Amino acid sequence: MEMKKIKLKELFNNKYIEPVKKLLLQGITPKSIALGIAGAAVIGVLPVLGSTTILCTVFAFSFRLNLPLVQLINFSVYPLQLILIVPMMKLGEIFFGFEKLQYGFNDIVKMIGDNTFNAIAVLWNVTLQAIGAWFIIAPVAAFIIFVIMHSVLKNFRIRTD
Repeated sequence: MEMKKIKLKELFNNKYIEPVKKLLLQGITPKSIALGIAGAAVIGVLPVLGSTTILCTVFAFSFRLNLPLVQLINFSVYPLQLILIVPMMKLGEIFFGFEKLQYGFNDIVKMIGDNTFNAIAVLWNVTLQAIGAWFIIAPVAAFIIFVIMHSVLKNFRIRTD
């Protein structure tokens, strides 16, 4: 009976505990934490609702970063994503100027609530302009966030045991 308990515990540890532990401890150097925070914060404000979770997951796996940390930052900047949608659309309008944004934030929310597919069609061009503006600003913002976070984090000693 005791041998069964030990084997069951070993099986549980190998199958569940160790993979979760590896996931939580993956990418915990100051540099990788700073990269994860910077990337997730910048991806998290991409002006396309509903896309950032998948993009942050791909980002974390691609650079072998700490996925829980990346998603925590992504979810934390969600209010900022909402706040920045209209300004990014306006900035895209300034940069590219092929379509003018004719709606405010409340109008956009109402439009999405009433008919999501119609809202996508109506806002398609201004959203593309916003994405273009994001592509211009994102590398600079990520670099600044990375430098600040890395300089702060390299002073901390991180235990992995």
